Amino acid sequence: MDSSANRILVIDDDTELCELLKDYLKLEGFEVEAVYNAGIGVQRALSGEHVLVVLDVMLPGISGFEVLRRIRESSSIPVLMLTARGDDVDRIVGLEMGADDYLPKPFNPRELVARVRAIKRRTAPGAVKAEAGHANGGTDRVTVGDMDLDRASRRVLSSGQDIELTAVEFNVLEELLINAGQLVSRDELCRKVLGHGLSPYDRSIDVHISNLRKKLGRDAEGMERIKTVRGMGYLYTRTQDFPGGKSPAKKEKA
Repeated sequence: MDSSANRILVIDDDTELCELLKDYLKLEGFEVEAVYNAGIGVQRALSGEHVLVVLDVMLPGISGFEVLRRIRESSSIPVLMLTARGDDVDRIVGLEMGADDYLPKPFNPRELVARVRAIKRRTAPGAVKAEAGHANGGTDRVTVGDMDLDRASRRVLSSGQDIELTAVEFNVLEELLINAGQLVSRDELCRKVLGHGLSPYDRSIDVHISNLRKKLGRDAEGMERIKTVRGMGYLYTRTQDFPGGKSPAKKEKA
C-alpha cells in the first residue's frame, strides 16, 4: 500500500492550529506532516510523499500564493487553501493560480475533513477507475471532437497535445464532456467535483471554468468550448460535431 495515500502536508505558521489538525485528522485515519516555513513547505510538497496539501495564505516571508505558484510549476498535487474569512479576493486569486478548493478561517475541523475527503475521493486513481467502470460500462476514455480525456491516466489531449490541468479542472472537464451538449448546473458541478453544495456568492466553480477556458483555448472553428448559460450553469459544445447543439460524448474502451 502506498504510504502517501493518507498523508497530508499542512503548511501554516500557526503551530497551535497545526497540532489541532494533527490530532483531529489522525482520528480520521490521516497522517499529517506540519511545516511552518514556506520554503521548506514547497520542497515537501514536491517530494511526492503526500496526497494533498493544506496551505495557509498568510505565511511570513513568502506568501501562500507564491508557495502555490512554485508548487504548480511542477506538480498537480491537490491544494486546499486556508483564507481569511470574508476575503473573497484571496479565494479567487488562489483558485486562479491553481488551488483546488479553499476554506475560510476559522473553520470547523469536520468541514476540513469533508473537503479533504472529497478532494481525495475525486483524485485517487483507484476511485477514478471504479467510477468510470460503474458509469460507463467499463470505459475509461471520453472523447468529444478533438478533446480526449483518459480517466485512468488522468490525461487530457486537445488535438493530440497534452493539456496540464489541476485535479479539480480535470474533474470539471470530465463532467462537462460526459454531458456534452447538455446543461450542467453550477450546483451540480460543485456537488460532484468539490463534494459540497453551492453556497451564496461562491465563485469557485466559475473560476475553475475560467481557468479551463484559458488552458483549452477555442476549438478549430474559433468557438468557445464551454458555454455559459447565465444564472444556470455550463455546457461543453462543438457545433461542427453536431447539428442543433446536441453532441453525445463518444465513450471508448481504454
